[in-house]
Parts: sequence; structure tokens; C-alpha cells
Amino acid sequence: MHLRTRLRHLALTSIALVTAAAALPPATAGADDAGSRDRHPSSGKLSALIRYTEHGVPHIVAKDYANLGFGTGWAQAADQVCTLADGFVTVRGERSRHFGPDAAPDRSLSSASKNLSSDLYFAGVRNAGTVEKLLATPAPAGPSRQIKDSMRGWAAGYNAWLKQNRITDPACKGADWVRPVTALDVARRGFAISVLGGQGRGIDGITAATPPAATPVGEVDPGGAAGAARELFASEHAKSADMGSNAVAFSGKTTANGRGLLLGNPHYPWQGGRRFWQSQQTIPGELNVSGASLLGTTIVSIGFNDKVAWSHTVATGVTLNLHQLTLDPADPTAYLVDGKPERMTRRTVSVPVRGGAPVTRTQWWTRYGPVVTGLGASLPLPWSTTTAYALNDPNAANLRGSDTALGFAKSRSTHGIQETLRRVQGLPWVNTVAADSAGHSFFSQSQVLPRITDDLARRCSTPLGKVTYPASGLAVLDGSRTDCALGSDKDAVQPGIFGPSRMPVLKDVPYVENSNDSAWLTHADRPLTGYERVFGTVATPRSLRTRGAVEDVSAMAERGGLTVGDLQRQQFANRAPAGDLAAADAARACTVLAEDRADLREACAVLERWDRTVNSDSEGALLFDRFWRKLVGSVPPAERWKVPFSPADPVRTPHTLNTDAPGFATALTGAVSELRAAGIALDAPLGKHQFVVRNGERVPVHGGTESLGIWNKIEPVWDAAGGGYTEVTTGSSHIQAVGWDGSRCPVARTLLTYGQSSNPSSPYYSDQTKLYSGERWVTSRFCEKDILRSPDLRVERVRER
Repeated sequence: MHLRTRLRHLALTSIALVTAAAALPPATAGADDAGSRDRHPSSGKLSALIRYTEHGVPHIVAKDYANLGFGTGWAQAADQVCTLADGFVTVRGERSRHFGPDAAPDRSLSSASKNLSSDLYFAGVRNAGTVEKLLATPAPAGPSRQIKDSMRGWAAGYNAWLKQNRITDPACKGADWVRPVTALDVARRGFAISVLGGQGRGIDGITAATPPAATPVGEVDPGGAAGAARELFASEHAKSADMGSNAVAFSGKTTANGRGLLLGNPHYPWQGGRRFWQSQQTIPGELNVSGASLLGTTIVSIGFNDKVAWSHTVATGVTLNLHQLTLDPADPTAYLVDGKPERMTRRTVSVPVRGGAPVTRTQWWTRYGPVVTGLGASLPLPWSTTTAYALNDPNAANLRGSDTALGFAKSRSTHGIQETLRRVQGLPWVNTVAADSAGHSFFSQSQVLPRITDDLARRCSTPLGKVTYPASGLAVLDGSRTDCALGSDKDAVQPGIFGPSRMPVLKDVPYVENSNDSAWLTHADRPLTGYERVFGTVATPRSLRTRGAVEDVSAMAERGGLTVGDLQRQQFANRAPAGDLAAADAARACTVLAEDRADLREACAVLERWDRTVNSDSEGALLFDRFWRKLVGSVPPAERWKVPFSPADPVRTPHTLNTDAPGFATALTGAVSELRAAGIALDAPLGKHQFVVRNGERVPVHGGTESLGIWNKIEPVWDAAGGGYTEVTTGSSHIQAVGWDGSRCPVARTLLTYGQSSNPSSPYYSDQTKLYSGERWVTSRFCEKDILRSPDLRVERVRER
């Protein structure tokens, strides 16, 4: 029998066995006993069938959720064991023990600047039993039985892979910090992801909070705090620094066959623990979904099935608020509530440190959350003898993200997506964009947000909050008054958050689009209003990426007759909206300057000829990029344009570059000098100097930075001595273009820009990066007939031993 025939026979036989087994009761005894799972991380004999197709994409088939988790944990470990193991060191609070206290984590699971502060926080979470309490909370407020089973299975699969395989990745080969995990470790990783925008943002300030000494401490400057809060929560800088996304759903009114279309383009880190990983997950008769998961999670989080597709974009809702405490004059560790003193709770935490004695610190907790002395270096919140600040993060009570993903995976329409959001309420910091085979489009900013109404902010903001809330959505409430408590919505699954009836939603319009601005301009002709400031702004300037995206997708919708091919072309159109707005003005002003500066004449001609794209062969894109970064960094938006923003024309304003601004000439001459000093021709093709190196091979990278407004966003690292942009930190990651043609098989094209594996010796280390470089896609194999036809089909039956 031919090898391919034997593989297909094995695959079909195994599926038949799994399908038959699916009728049996799942082996989930003791699934709710977190302590038992912690002591016995790999109890039970679990197994799964994994069929690998092109580019190492696993199609995992199992009889129930525990076995599906097993196959997922096994397959993730095979591709990403070192990255995963590093993350488990983080949530155990053991980074200082293995890597030293002063080294920096990769920031994938928090914003901690040093290992020591990361460890003190996560060890505190562990000591307090925070995640155990969430696991014990009945659904829907807590995780479902299916998700807890999948966590148990994932841990068992990861452990089984470690036991049965040899690590070859040099990043952790032979490392003593790679060890078996428990279901509780998996849940703790999910908790860390949930609080990324809340407690995770304030870890340095939580772990450094110390009662004041005799030396007086200064108060917060409201003016400076407003600017800092805007940078943290509302600025273009905040959007570009870490994560973002684009997504658009088209309704059947715009498509060639009356069915929906979805293009998802999340912008996530290319390295570290917040990478996506692709798979198809199948429990016969129960679940069949394809897409991508964040590493260490058990269910596809962005993806599609045979009826519906969805993606997420990072939302503008501020997922935390502060309570300003009035302290007891006799005791700075007690605070007044309605005039009565209430003592803070001490949490003493000790963490091991490499080469030294354990470090012990005390954290201080209140009824509102932990005392925090800053949100990053730019927003200090000093603890004085009269005042302290407590951080409220409602996502610290939210372990429902995976149940939301599971609900999406099982949905049969955009209505099912909306119903999942209504029932589960588990998304901490993203919007949802979806389309379905019946032709519906859907957008919702359904986040777990502190229930800060504009009325509450008006009544209860402290002087600091009166400037930070309008500027950024960060509320600072008077913690001395019980009438300033957040309250509850009747339809909310937990106290102190908004219920689903308060969320911005838009359905069944020709398109819905989001590029990390607020919900207001989801559809240019149907602006969303009426939501509270904490969700985001209304009638304010949009980013260039939003403006360019709305221009593009509205034109596509008006043209109509759309197909998946149109989505693919939009993804790699690589139009630079900043270039369309400013390059001609810059070239004309350059010509004037060149009358006295002969060294600028070549630059003027290059800017004039540039095609306003950031394709790999674009000549002049690099010059404009370096000029534009310098201009944006030195000239405020109000001075950058001659025609200001108008809420009546938000897509086309502001416009007309102000070349008389003092920083214009400096930015232009600086860019020219910089490129020449680096030996880079002003008209060099972009891909020659924007690339990544994989196993010694240069791979050209197209796309561009946030400030250029490009849909296909990347954030590259500039190294003039190395030849230009030599690595990508974050940007286009798991891209999917999905539609339907009336058959049982969705029409889907995908691309994982950095590949499945971080192991340089893996064949899946850079294969999709090269596809991305060439603007090529992977045809998704969703249906059985397509999986079995894969020329790269490889079948594994994995099990515990």
C-alpha cells in the first residue's frame, strides 16, 4: 500500500474510533478539584489524533474536551516548548530564581520591568489562591466544566510531550526551568492574560507600594497626569507600542454571492509569549473550529467554522480605574470610608533569587484592590501620609475568556456570537468583528470594564480624576464615599461591570471596521454614539490607520461584488495614507529648500516619484518613513496640518501638510543625513533595508509603522549599522480572509507571519515568514477531504504513557 494511502487509511480509521468514543461519557471525574489536579498534573490516560498539513498546521481530533486539550497541549509544546516554559516560570513567580532579579521579562504576561517585580506579583496571586477561587466559581461567572477539562488535558498533553520527546531548541535545551505543569498553571496563565490591561499594567507600582516614611511625599500634578494618562490609554503611541489590529466584516449586500466576508489582521508581538499558534480543533458532533490561539490557551480564540468567522481588535475601553484613598491621620495603612477607618490587608510575599537570599516584600490591599504607586514611570501615584491610590481591575475576577472563545467556536451565526458575548461576558480588552454565511455583519465592543458612568465620574471624580477621565477615560474616584461605589447592571454576570445592554453594537450594515480607535466610526455613515467615556471617545480625530482603513473598505463596499480575493488584495495593498496626504506637499517644500541646499535635490525627486506604498520594491518609502517618524515625533498634531480636524468630515480631516512648521525642515534634512550616513541610497527599494534574518537568510518585509497609517502594520527595529530595519517587534500576525460558497467548507486563506515554531531547527520556523514576504497565502484545509489530500499529510496518534 502506498505511503499516502496508508496515512489516509490511518487517519480515517482513527477518526472513526474517536467518533465512536465521543458517544461515551467523558472521563472528567474530579475535574473541579483544582488541588487534586495540582498534585497529579497528568492523571488519566488521555489521547488525541493529530493530522499535520502544510506549514505544520495540526488538525486535532478528540472525543471530549479533556482529550482535545491533551492534543492541543502536546502540539503546542512540540512547536513552542521554550516559550511556553518561560511563561510558566513567570506565573509561578520564579523568574528571579532562574534568570536573576534585575533582568527584564518579555512583557508578554505583564508590564513588569524586572523579574523581581513580576515574581512578587505572581507569587502574591499564587499565595492568595486567587485563581483557585475563580476556578471554584460556578459558571457563567466562573469557567465552565468544558474549559476546566480542557485545561486539565492541556497540562497533561504538555507534560506527555516533555516526557516522550527531546528538546532541541537551544533557547531551553537542558534548562532546569523546563518542567511539568498543572491545570492550575494553565489557568494562572489565562488569568495573567485577562489582567494585562489592569493589574498587569500596574505591577511595578503594586509591588513597590510602601507606607510613607517621615519624609514628605509630593502630590500628583493633575496637568502632568492628564498627559501621562493620555499616553497610556489614548494616544497613537500607546496603540503602536504593543498590540493592535484591523478587522472588517462585509455583509451580503456587498459580496458577489450574498454571503458574508471577514478579514482579520491582528497586530501582535512576533516574539515571546503572546504569539499566536494555528490549529483546527474537532470533537465529532460537538465542535469543529479552525484558527489561532494565544500560546498556553486551550481553545481557538480567533478563527472560523463552516458558518461564521470572527476576529478581535484591541479596544479603547479603559479596563481599570483608581480609587483615591483618604488615609487615617493616625495610620497611613488605614483609610476612611464614610468617616470610619478601614485597615488595609497585608500580603507578605517571599520569592527566591538566584545567587542570593529570598526577597520578602509586603503588598497592601483594600476593598477596591491593591495600593499602587504608579502606572508606568510616566504616571506616579505617590503614597503620602494623607493619600494613597487603589487599583480596581474587574478582570481580576474574570476567568471567562476561554469560554467566550468556545462559545464563538460553536456559534452558527453572528447572532450566536452576540449571544455568547451576552451570556459569558469574558473579553477583557478586545472588540469583536464577525461575519457569517447568511450574509450578516457584526461589531461589538463587549469588554469587561469597570462600571464607570459619566454621571458617576461627574459626581465622584477627585481633582485628579477630573482631568484624567476626560483626557483618557481613566477614572479616579473618591474612595472615602460608599455612594461612589461602581454599582451593578442587572444583566452583568459580576458586580461592578457594565452589562451587555450597555455595549456599543452595530449589525447588518454593508461593512463594520475597527483599527483600534473607539467604536464611533465603525461605519462612516452610521457612527455609534451614546456610550460612556470609559469605552472611548466620540467625534475626535481618528488615527491615520483608521482613516485609511475606512477609506479602503467603504470604497470596496460601494463597489460591491466582493470575494475572498478582494480581502487578500486589501491586506497587501500596502497603501500609505500618510504618503497620500503629505508626500506631494513635502516634495514641493523640499524643492524650495533645495534652492539653498543642493544636498536635498535628490531627496525631493525621490519623494516626488515614490508610489505612496510600502511594498518591498517601493523606492522612496524608506526615505519618507524616516522623515515622517521624525516629523511626528517633533511636531504636535495641531501644528502638523493646515486644515484641522472636523467631526463632520472625520475620514478626510485633518489634511494639507504644514510645511512651515519649524520641525519640517529639520525632519527632512535629518532623514536624508541619516540614510546617507548609513550608506543607504535615498531611493533604495524598501525590502533591501527592511527585513528579518532567519537562519542567516535575509527575508524582505513589506508593510509599515503605525504613524504611516498602513493596514498591513509592522513595527520594525531600526539598526543603521545593520543595514536598516533588521527585525520586527510586532505587527501583522495571524491573518485570515474568510468567506463561504454554499458548500460545507469555508473559503479561507490564512497566514501566520512568523510561523508556527520558534525553534530555529524546525521546518516551520520561517516558512510562513517567507510566504508573507512574497505576499502569498495558505489555503486552509477545513473539510476532511481537503485535509486528507494534503501533500504534506502527517498523522500522529498521541497518548499518555
